[in-house]
Amino acid sequence: MSDSLKLRIQEDVKAAMRAQEKERLGTIRLLMAAIKQREVDERIVLDDTQIVAVLDKMIKQRRDSISQFSAAGRQDLADKESREIEVLQSYMPQALSESELTALIEAAISESGATSIKDLGKVMGILKPQVQGRADMSVVSTELKKRLA
Repeated sequence: MSDSLKLRIQEDVKAAMRAQEKERLGTIRLLMAAIKQREVDERIVLDDTQIVAVLDKMIKQRRDSISQFSAAGRQDLADKESREIEVLQSYMPQALSESELTALIEAAISESGATSIKDLGKVMGILKPQVQGRADMSVVSTELKKRLA
């Protein structure tokens, strides 16, 4: 189980090479490099959860880049980043529906006994592993702040 996502990514590198999809191949290779880099730095083999965290970080970086490129009037670069997000997104787990997310937030609040905004960190600590890669953390945080305010 632990290598399933990594194996899928490696197979997709080969498939993209065969199909001569240069842009897709480039994005997948960037992902492989990020995974390898983290494995070398931490001297571990990443499991699916850790790979999702790497994906999450890469997608967030690209979203930041898109807003900067758009602000600078470089739509060509913003479009390239958008296409990279699409490729990276294909490896993410199924996104949570709004009702699933609400249920997880409610459960985390009751589990932590949170009563005010001061308890935000405690609740996020419980929520993050459950929603990592399945929901935008900034949306989760905003929703949580509304509930605890």
